[in-house]
Amino acid sequence: MKYTSLISVKGDSELISKVFAAEDRKIKEKASYKIRKSGNVVTFAVEAEDSTGLRTALNSITKILTVIEKVKKIE
Repeated sequence: MKYTSLISVKGDSELISKVFAAEDRKIKEKASYKIRKSGNVVTFAVEAEDSTGLRTALNSITKILTVIEKVKKIE
C-alpha cells in the first residue's frame, strides 16, 4: 500500500522553511516529503511506501517542529 499525508503548520513560515531547507527530504528510500509555503502556513506533503515509512517521516517532521517550538518559547 502507499500512504500520503498533509501537515499544515501556521506560524513563522520563514523560520520553518529555513530550518527544513537543510533537511534531507527522502527518508530511507521508503518515504519523502515536499514543503510548500503560502503566507504564514507551511504545508508538508508526505508520501510513503508503507506505514513504517509514513511513521518515520511524520516523526522526523514533528521532532524538528517540536525543537522550533521550544526555541521560540525560550526567545
